[in-house]
Amino acid sequence: MNIRSLTRGDGAVIGAAVLLLIASFLTFYSAKGCTVDGCGVNAWKTELFPLLPSVHLLGIIAAGLTIASRFQPEGRKVLGVALNQWGAVLAIAATWDALWSLFNGNDAWEFGAGAYLSFVAAAALAAVSVLSLQGLAAFKAPLLPAPRPQPQPQPGMYGQQPYPGMGGPQPQQPGGYGYPAPGAPEHSYGGQPQPHPYGAPAPQPQPQPMQAAPQPGPAAPAAPEFAAFWFAVPVARPLFAEDGSPSPIAELTPGTWYLAVDQRGPALIAQTQDGRRGVLQDTSGIQRG
Repeated sequence: MNIRSLTRGDGAVIGAAVLLLIASFLTFYSAKGCTVDGCGVNAWKTELFPLLPSVHLLGIIAAGLTIASRFQPEGRKVLGVALNQWGAVLAIAATWDALWSLFNGNDAWEFGAGAYLSFVAAAALAAVSVLSLQGLAAFKAPLLPAPRPQPQPQPGMYGQQPYPGMGGPQPQQPGGYGYPAPGAPEHSYGGQPQPHPYGAPAPQPQPQPMQAAPQPGPAAPAAPEFAAFWFAVPVARPLFAEDGSPSPIAELTPGTWYLAVDQRGPALIAQTQDGRRGVLQDTSGIQRG
């Protein structure tokens, strides 16, 4: 479940459902002229039993179906109808029941804040659910901003091998501790060679026969190396297995960054946040990080 796949329309649906739940605890009917506590009833009282399941619980179920459709594979239906379409139908039914309850009063009772707030919340829930089905851009925008990709560690940073002169082990010089190597001529501070302390002449380097340097041949063109990058998809797209099986192994959703680790023709080898790898065949319109 990835909450970054939620849209602004889903956020409005959640807000309307919360208002509908709050309205169920407020006073729906109260006796006229009563100034003491206990004169009013809310939707949870047995006197208003049909009101609770037909308005408040029905609206909350409608919101739950709309949100659940975001976490289901695209195209999944129940009795031939998508979950968000079921949610829109139930939200309209809850709005109709809330409106009908406003005309069910009598002279001995008056409406409280719960009656009006129930109708407003149910109407808002139905309006947002229907407009989200139309695909308006204002409701399709992601609810949460996409996370920025984390920078990759570069060579030489902390945790890598230290550079010479920065506290790491230094290469051992011949002779060690400042003494010349055996057989090497000694030098004074003025730079002139000094005789060997035991009187033996220092060995002179022998000239080596010169060999013909190999002629470089024509360099073969190097294949371009693929550089991994982060990307996000504009719409939900399936991720297929690398062995070529037709059934998808995951679904890439908008608002989430994925890592492209390799390229296979026009397709990309993508890695999800839980470590699964697969082939993204449709790479049109992707956003590089």
